[in-house]
Amino acid sequence: MDSHDMVNRKLLQGVRVLDLTNVLSGPFATLHLALLGAEVIKIENPLEGDLARKLGNVPALNERLMGTSFLAQNANKKSLTLNLKEPEARAIFMKLAARADVVVENFRPGVMDRLGLSYEVLSGVNPGLIYCAISGFGQTGPDAMKPAYDQIIQGLSGVMAINGDERLNPLRTGFPVCDTVGGLNAALRHHGSPL
Repeated sequence: MDSHDMVNRKLLQGVRVLDLTNVLSGPFATLHLALLGAEVIKIENPLEGDLARKLGNVPALNERLMGTSFLAQNANKKSLTLNLKEPEARAIFMKLAARADVVVENFRPGVMDRLGLSYEVLSGVNPGLIYCAISGFGQTGPDAMKPAYDQIIQGLSGVMAINGDERLNPLRTGFPVCDTVGGLNAALRHHGSPL
């Protein structure tokens, strides 16, 4: 490899990521993997797709299911629709997982188990698979099943209590700091190295 090839090669070139994420924290994580050179395949339910397709400040884009929030977090990704509740779609996903390096999901804990696509099942066809499950309160424990959008985490963490002034307190930050920091941590942490 000459020096020109080394300069143009991206850190995660040759890494394949299956992206089962929705809205912000997960798509933000996989966006960064794509920006680092990974091949990211975003997999959405064919009926509804990612909720972010309807989110953004341009109503016409939202109506076309291309909301600005979706567009911003899903650049540089390939796209595939699979209804993972159907056996045929699960079989396709298993074939993809057998050749993938990473699976990232941000469903509520237990969803992948119910679909028959848990880490244990997927690692059975691909022992080297890295599996990242993003959730607000972990996969187990008393709060695991609670919803965890950015503003919920801001409130529980105290961020809203230190934002605003005497008239507007507590106040959510304008930027979704908890979802984006969570997404960055998911993308860039794996035993101290990227992934």
